[in-house]
Amino acid sequence: MILGLHHVALAVTDLDPALHFYRDLLGFEVCDEAELPAGMPAISSALGIENAACRVRMMRKGNSFIELFEFDDALEGELDRPVNRLGITHLAVATDDAEGDYQRLEAAGVVFNAPLFGRSPSRFAYGRDPFGNVIELLEHDPDGPAARVFD
Repeated sequence: MILGLHHVALAVTDLDPALHFYRDLLGFEVCDEAELPAGMPAISSALGIENAACRVRMMRKGNSFIELFEFDDALEGELDRPVNRLGITHLAVATDDAEGDYQRLEAAGVVFNAPLFGRSPSRFAYGRDPFGNVIELLEHDPDGPAARVFD
């Protein structure tokens, strides 16, 4: 039986700015790491990439996980990829202080599409991480249909 979503994985071109964003700005902590050298057929087969080589960091905040992959031969993506393209459109991070986190992230260089929308406790804004992935800053209604408890 499927229990739920464990993590989302992102390919990044450089772990250092990825760690700065997800660890230092969003507050995730590295809970596991691996260095996978080229020449491991089982890994290449599992990932579907010939002769895969990568550095991996699993990040955790409460019961949420993001896995970061820095591949040796990373392909560049679209830094301004529209959210209406097939695939994952965005990641939402929950906050209990949308205004404060919006201002803090904006001061740190995160570019948002528009100012916060809505009013507490249901406010959101969309911005991007250093690799063009869309991040939704979400202050959710604790009594709404998608309410979640974060530890």
